[in-house]
Amino acid sequence: MSTDDFSSASRTLPREAGILHYHIAGKEGAPWLLMLHGSGPGVTGWANYEGNLPVFAEHYRCLIMDFPGYGGSDLVEDDAVEGCISAALDLLNALDVERCHILGNSLGGIVGSHIAARQPQRVISFATIGGIGLNLFSAFPGEGLNLLTAFAEEPNRERLEQWLRSMVFDQALVTDELIEKRFQQATEPKTLASTRQIYSREAIAGISHFRNQHPTKVLEHLSSIEAPTLITWGRDDRVSPMDISLMPMRFIPNAELHVFPKCGHWAMIECKQAFEALVLAFFQQHH
Repeated sequence: MSTDDFSSASRTLPREAGILHYHIAGKEGAPWLLMLHGSGPGVTGWANYEGNLPVFAEHYRCLIMDFPGYGGSDLVEDDAVEGCISAALDLLNALDVERCHILGNSLGGIVGSHIAARQPQRVISFATIGGIGLNLFSAFPGEGLNLLTAFAEEPNRERLEQWLRSMVFDQALVTDELIEKRFQQATEPKTLASTRQIYSREAIAGISHFRNQHPTKVLEHLSSIEAPTLITWGRDDRVSPMDISLMPMRFIPNAELHVFPKCGHWAMIECKQAFEALVLAFFQQHH
């Protein structure tokens, strides 16, 4: 998608908690598709999904939001996940979106899972790229999260590149252009503050302690998801290893799991055509 597409689709929603930035694209009158991005230095909704948007926009009214502290959205002083859930629901309410499909990447998958559990009448179907679940055999935090923490503590180009390389199986995807673009975005003060809010050593230690002490709290909402659910994962994910997917596959009543070979954390980018065909076919089964 071009810069013109980015600008023409751009919108803002004033909220008491701060400005929320989002894009609307696709067919007027088509079913809504809420697209929720992942976390990490310099990420935005558009950066996550701009390559996939032309395919999904042919069939859906696509709503691509920037979570608080990312892109054009103001940072909020709130629990990171709860702040994102509240922002997404505020946006759906403001636009009178009664029912929608949800596509969530990583953090966006976690947020989407809570929306689907809390407001089942609102979610037609739910697809996630990694994110939801709990490590069964792999260590937490994994390699990719540790590299995020290293960048949050000392934000430089080398550490950003190391993190980007942990995100993908195909190292050719990490170009000089991508590194430069993400570094400029990642070191913008608001974006860096958002990264540190979630990925400081102290924050990750807190998440690890909570997961160890209250593992069921991470999973208990999954059984309340009524929507048909597609869990997608990269077999070679070094950020959220594949074993994390196993309990969501079991606990979500109508869940199916698809694993992409030779694929890291960005299935929608590394396995673009296969991912789009799979997810589009899944959404089109459900109305």
